[in-house]
Amino acid sequence: MKPFARTLLAAALMSASIAHAAIEVAGIGFKSQEALENGALELNGAGLRTRLTFKVYAMGLYVRTPATDATALLQDTGEKRIRIVMIRDLEAKQFADALRAGLERNHDAATLATLKPSTDALLAAVLGGGEAKSGTELILDQLADGSTRLLINGQVRSDIADPALYPALLRIWIGERPADSDLKEDLLKRKK
Repeated sequence: MKPFARTLLAAALMSASIAHAAIEVAGIGFKSQEALENGALELNGAGLRTRLTFKVYAMGLYVRTPATDATALLQDTGEKRIRIVMIRDLEAKQFADALRAGLERNHDAATLATLKPSTDALLAAVLGGGEAKSGTELILDQLADGSTRLLINGQVRSDIADPALYPALLRIWIGERPADSDLKEDLLKRKK
């Protein structure tokens, strides 16, 4: 193949891969739609979780009915997907501890006590998934029946039936005391 033809082919392939991503966050592509059990979910927004000056992970929020209001998203009982791709290497315990801290920041003691069996099951599944190295993909799905499914690198790690768990987890990122206010803003920006 001649050099010019190779250049054209490379440009076409690059354009095709970029076209599949609705948005790119720190080199991680987020498609405009993701498939879940009962059809497609729309990308509501995507952003970057930073801690101090370090990039920790890129995250996208997919929903059936996009919204820019956190309360509307938290009250929506429809299917949802949180897709997290690690940018920085973390131990599973560091990630699990961050989830626990986010839950504690956004819920009172009574609610945390009610959620404890479900959060313990989820955190055990996260810990069982091994290290959260750069490139690791974690997906948290709210299924049609209200249960929460955790997938790590495409493998189902846990299904938790408690319908209160998913909105509690979502509050970590879009609640009143989010893990990262810039990330919250990005997740609530409707991406087209």
